[in-house]
Amino acid sequence: MDRTEMLAYCLAKPGAWLDRPWQDSEVVKVGSRIFAFLGSGDGGETVGIKCGPSREVADEWLHRYPHDARVMPYIGRSGWNTLRLGGAIDDDELVEAVDASYDTVVGKLPRRERPTPG
Repeated sequence: MDRTEMLAYCLAKPGAWLDRPWQDSEVVKVGSRIFAFLGSGDGGETVGIKCGPSREVADEWLHRYPHDARVMPYIGRSGWNTLRLGGAIDDDELVEAVDASYDTVVGKLPRRERPTPG
């Protein structure tokens, strides 16, 4: 899965929309909250997502994929990781991780911001 495919997958989620809050950064939000950070650079194409309710749970990704997962700067303590696209993490697992991030973020939105089931 490449960055374009990941972006399309994220944007297909109910209520998802693309935002560019910082220079050269694209994020996908639902309501007012980010559920996926899309990146590219020296380390390749990546997606930053909520990988668990705590740092301890999210660390499982680091143990399983030491070359393709890393703690996100600034928000990593809250369970956010950066996962490399096109590496050892297979596409199905990336999709499941994005789904879990989306569901977690939607679950914390105020009811008025939650997408209506389609």
